[in-house]
Amino acid sequence: TQSTGDESMIIGKYMVELYDDKTEQFVSKQGVGMHVEIKDPDKKQLLSKYYQNEGQFTFTTHIPGEHFICLSPNSTRWFSGGNRLRVHLSIDVGEHANDYKQIQAKEKLSELQLRVRQLLEQVEQITKEQNYQRTREERFRYTSETTNTRVLWWAVAQTSILLLVGAWQMRHLKGFFEAKKLV
Repeated sequence: TQSTGDESMIIGKYMVELYDDKTEQFVSKQGVGMHVEIKDPDKKQLLSKYYQNEGQFTFTTHIPGEHFICLSPNSTRWFSGGNRLRVHLSIDVGEHANDYKQIQAKEKLSELQLRVRQLLEQVEQITKEQNYQRTREERFRYTSETTNTRVLWWAVAQTSILLLVGAWQMRHLKGFFEAKKLV
């Protein structure tokens, strides 16, 4: 799982290696790939795709929260041979997902222009993160206030029941003592 704010770009890079019994090492082989499935916090599927043994996947979050990333091998040899796989996974979120050298070459930016762009994107990412944290804090505050209100009403109900039972017991005992002529 990866918890992010809304409108954040996420890039995942992976490489799958299969254990070779002859060389007793993990090697990259064609034919062994990955099925990548990504779900948002509402369990809606954002991506479901088969990839080769090495590659990357990209998606943009549209709602804040934990996004679920599931990688599974697409090899049938997994079940027959008991082969071991090694998966290298790198996830970049927000401005870290951008390749600034490629952007600089594509848009012909000077070093200063590129640095300003990086700083602007970092400020934007910080703003998104602050908004996400504010949303989480509001949700937590609402939950806390609701819980406190319920606890208060539960205490009032318990006190009321205790007072009613006490009044009933006193009335019942008074009637009992009067019937036995002890009072």
